[in-house]
Amino acid sequence: MLRSLLPLCVSLICCGAIAAPPAPQAAPPTREHFAPPGWEGSYHDLHYSPVVRIGDRVIVSGIPTPDEGDDEAKARALFVALRAHLRSAGADLDDVIELQSFHVARDQAEFRQRIEPVLKVHREFFKDHYPAWTAVAVSGLYSKSATFELRAEAVIGSGKAPRAQIDKRP
Repeated sequence: MLRSLLPLCVSLICCGAIAAPPAPQAAPPTREHFAPPGWEGSYHDLHYSPVVRIGDRVIVSGIPTPDEGDDEAKARALFVALRAHLRSAGADLDDVIELQSFHVARDQAEFRQRIEPVLKVHREFFKDHYPAWTAVAVSGLYSKSATFELRAEAVIGSGKAPRAQIDKRP
């Protein structure tokens, strides 16, 4: 009797008469807003989030350079601030997958001059498994005294076991 029902069952399944129960819908990821100590005014006064976390993805808004110090000291302070922003949402520099930097410069020569100290400091903070990075020259930034600004995206946990599939230089 079972053998006689088998073709009927196969036919019902193939035609969709017997369907699997619908998959449960995953809950949308939670969006959380963060501001490291000292950056609360960005959220309350300027109406933007210094840091937003959606699931394991962390987005850091542009952080301007501080007013004091030479360009190298400003860059170092900026990367320290980036680390604090990331940590407020549970990420760290190892989790950074992309950087965007905006440099105040009138022309290509000034842009190259301004980015050199940033490149030096970048090498201190990202020793290997570098994030993607786009550097852009701009005529001005919201923070009038800032010489450059840094924005980042991170994926929490992505820095635990990174791989680089890039051939060595010949």
